[in-house]
Amino acid sequence: MMKRLFLAVLATMMLVFPQFPAEAKPTDYDILIDISVNGQLIRSDAHAYISGGTTYAPIRMLSDALNVDKLSWNESSKTVSIVENGKTLSFTVGSSYATVNGKRVNTGAVTQQIGGRTYAPVRFLCEQLGGKVSWNQTYYIVQVTKSGVTVPAALRFYDYTADEIFWLARIIEAESSGEPLRGKIAVGNVIMNRVDSREFPNTIYGVIFDSEHGVQFQPVLNGTIYNTPSSDSIIAAKRALAEDNMVGESLYFLNPRIASNFWIVNNRKYHSTIANHDFYL
Repeated sequence: MMKRLFLAVLATMMLVFPQFPAEAKPTDYDILIDISVNGQLIRSDAHAYISGGTTYAPIRMLSDALNVDKLSWNESSKTVSIVENGKTLSFTVGSSYATVNGKRVNTGAVTQQIGGRTYAPVRFLCEQLGGKVSWNQTYYIVQVTKSGVTVPAALRFYDYTADEIFWLARIIEAESSGEPLRGKIAVGNVIMNRVDSREFPNTIYGVIFDSEHGVQFQPVLNGTIYNTPSSDSIIAAKRALAEDNMVGESLYFLNPRIASNFWIVNNRKYHSTIANHDFYL
């Protein structure tokens, strides 16, 4: 499997983050938001986030994905201008207003600049460009649709699908319900390490249901693998897919307090402990 790129990343719409000041650098998002355009997940090296109840994304990322006619940046005024289908939009860093064909319009949120990228409210920008915006609560994806748009090949994200997010979240939920977020991510890391290892199947589903040397995960036997994952498990899955790694190259884990089989302890090298789980290489 290809290395998974850091996406952009997410939160539930009920969750509110503190407002970031201009030029602030977000460094500790627990939640990653993906953005899709006409069903295609798009990739970016700068991720979306929620602040003050508003979802933000880099203007250039959205504009490129929506095939706008022209985008320009005025350094002196800190303003991004977009020309699309006869309409001109301008966003100025630090302002809660945009100009639409010269008319001042309240966007409902302040345009931000973080790490050299200019962020605008996703819904306002996309709707002004003729798109429709919806929220996928299960997978934490902002879904943008616009007729006649094909996402450029360079922006298409192929490395995982919503279905893979869901299966990874299911095994995380079944194996680490009640564990802290860091522990949940670590369980996801083990699954993804197996996907990347020649010793195991090369898909998330294949790893979960691998039975070559006996069933690998108890939840497959007891049926809890089919339980609906919690929001924390979805978040952990997306962070694991984004290569947020807590346990290095670990391929195994167990809870020694309840384990009945200690093959891992006797045959694999110990790496670390997170909450109730020990992780082994």
